[in-house]
Amino acid sequence: MEQVHSPVPTTGIVLSKYLSNSGLCARRKAEELIKKGAVAVNGTVITQWAYRVQDNDTITCHGKALNPQKEYIYIALNKPTEVITSAADDEGRKTVHDLVKVRGGARLFSVGRLDCMTTGLLLLTNDGELAQALAHPRFGVEKRYHITLSIPLRDFHKRMLTTGAGLPEGMVKPDKIITFERRPRECIVCIHSGQNRVVRKLFHSLGYAVHKLNRISYAGISTRGLPKGAWRKLTDEEVRMLKRKTSHNT
Repeated sequence: MEQVHSPVPTTGIVLSKYLSNSGLCARRKAEELIKKGAVAVNGTVITQWAYRVQDNDTITCHGKALNPQKEYIYIALNKPTEVITSAADDEGRKTVHDLVKVRGGARLFSVGRLDCMTTGLLLLTNDGELAQALAHPRFGVEKRYHITLSIPLRDFHKRMLTTGAGLPEGMVKPDKIITFERRPRECIVCIHSGQNRVVRKLFHSLGYAVHKLNRISYAGISTRGLPKGAWRKLTDEEVRMLKRKTSHNT
């Protein structure tokens, strides 16, 4: 197929968003596929991710025709331990996709990640654009974690954390740390940072071992009333709330 760099139409849906809406992948990955020449519109390779697709266009990726999702699905899962968030695992471990089965076999993306031993709230959706926005540092959505440490959290370490802690990836500052007088090894950390394993790294940097790490909420969606391993569809109001959180500065 011929590769072109044609002028970008001013109407229609952006090509990377079309790929994301088709359930193929998240929007950032879609942009990479387009730049690599894997996507064609009406038989012509397009390498501009901002190219706008029209209603009667035929879009293919690696020769396979794509169609936008007819229905978006938004799910909250209370992930148990020893379950991974990847779509598949070379070691044969259980994945979140083994727990969440939806009618029609829609491909769901995990919003952010939880490591194998971390439990709690995980959002899954086939709305690739929203999934990417929620996980993007620019929007800084809040995550809340209930933590059980190896030893009680010292007051001066709590103060150090709330003023900011230096990690190899940069300075990280939790928004709030809540401790419990009768359960001194437990605390709740509210944080906006989306760095990988950031909560464990914060406490490890001060000499604490994290015995249990449970995410109790993400972007205002909580695990309240949802047993470990169970999932539910988000309400319309919850979906609207998530979209409001990612609608500014777009």
